[in-house]
Formats: sequence, structure tokens, C-alpha cells
Amino acid sequence: MKKAIFIYNPISGDRSIPNKMDNIIGAFQDNGVLIQPYRILDEDRGKLVRTLKHGKYEFAIVSGGDGTLNNAINLILKSNLNLPVGIIPSGTCNDFARCLNLPSSLQDCIDIILAGNTIDVDVGLINERHYFLSTCAGGVFVDISFNTHNELKKNFGPFAYYLKAISEVANIKSFKVKLETPEQTIEEEILLFLILNGKGAAGFSNLIKEADITDGLMDIMLIKNCSHIDLAGLFFKVLTNENLDDRNVTIIKTAKCIITGNRGIDLSIDGEKGMRLPISVRFINKALKVFVG
Repeated sequence: MKKAIFIYNPISGDRSIPNKMDNIIGAFQDNGVLIQPYRILDEDRGKLVRTLKHGKYEFAIVSGGDGTLNNAINLILKSNLNLPVGIIPSGTCNDFARCLNLPSSLQDCIDIILAGNTIDVDVGLINERHYFLSTCAGGVFVDISFNTHNELKKNFGPFAYYLKAISEVANIKSFKVKLETPEQTIEEEILLFLILNGKGAAGFSNLIKEADITDGLMDIMLIKNCSHIDLAGLFFKVLTNENLDDRNVTIIKTAKCIITGNRGIDLSIDGEKGMRLPISVRFINKALKVFVG
């Protein structure tokens, strides 16, 4: 029998994964895969590293939101483990799963993993020490994902973030950034920057329609300082899936960058609170093998 580890966050999303554990184990067992569940919360990450290194697994499965996935992938990559990763999205936005066009159905995700088809995808690396899969962002609204109450997220899903965002519009403040890439340097007063690996973030699946998760390049979106009316117009374009061809938006494609700011800006990394500016970021081409349909 093949052997795989199932890393799951019991409180992600609607918290339904623990109740489905027997079905998940049974589905894999019926197809010749022995699953070892591993419950991940805030305990010593060293325990999971030791388990991964000594378990002799053929692949890993991660179930949770983008933050859970980020934690697991950081442990796998920092431990130099060449493990293909299957994803069962069970968080609020599941941005990385959306980048891979993974379905929301549990059984469909299991079928994809059992089919065994994989691709190699890019991974971002911040300050040479922390990996990310979908987004690194700073500025307006980026603290919404980690400041929104879990019960609100459980009951309202991604809409909880929009409710939180509406409540914070009055507190919008711009900041000055210096963005340096091998190709150019930009100094701009902005409200928000997003470094994207795939097409979307925060539950929006097509912010940058031409983004490619396998090209070794990041797409950086800068939202310039603008009026509340212009900002509302940008949100409307995002909500209606329009192209963000707008005078208040700058989009850059590059392999690495350095971003500095005129004040301490908290970052959101795959939806979780991260370090502050300044940061250096580079992309590692095809650093992770994942199961896809």
C-alpha cells in the first residue's frame, strides 16, 4: 500500500473536515493509499517536520485555508522534502486552490489526487526565509483576513471580508513605496500593493488574467493613492470581472523585487499576518509539485 500524510486544520472554514475524516480515509484506503492524519494548529512545528522526514510518505495532502497550506509548504520546502502535494481546500477564500482551478467538492479533490497528475508550480520567497504560494500584500485592507473573527468567516465565507472592508473605508491611509526590480524603479504614493503568483487573491479569481503560475515571474499590482469614488470604481471592476486597465493601477511582471516604504506597513502573506516592509522577494520557478485535474 502507498502511504501519505493528511495534514489538516480542524477549524478552517466551516470546520467540517474532522466530521468527514472517516470518508476521506476510506476513499484513499479503497484505492490502495494508507492515510496518516496529522492535526495542525499552533503546536510545535518541529513535530510535523520530524514526522514528515521519518514517515517515508509518497505524497502529502493538505486540507485547510491558504494560511494552513502556507505553513505546511514552508515546512516541506525548508526541510528539502521532495513531496508532491495534494490540496483539499477548506478555508474561507482558498486562493491557491483557485489558482490551480481545483474544485470545491471534497470527492472531486480526492479523485484528482488519486489520478496522480501533477504540475510544477512557482513559489515566492520573502527575505530568503519565508515562502508564499498565492499572495504577499501590503496597505489598505490587507489586515482584514487575519483580523476578521473566525465565527464571521465561518458563517459568511469570503463575504465576511467585504463586510470588514466596508467598516474600514474611513481609515484609509496612503503610503509611499519604492519598488525596485531588475528592469525599473518606481516611487509612488499608493494605497495597496499585491504580489501575485496566480491570477487572483482574496477570493477574486481573475485580478490579473494573464498571470501564469509556472513562468517563474510574479505579477505586482500597485493601487495608487486615489479618491474613495475611484477606489469604489476599482472594486466594482473587480466584482464584475472587468479588466483592471485603469489609470490608478500599475501592473509589473518581474522575477524579483525590493520594496521599501516610508513607514512600517504590515504585510499579509497568503492571508496571514507577516513581517513588515522593507522586503526582498524572488520567485523560484517550478519549486513545488502539486496534484491538478
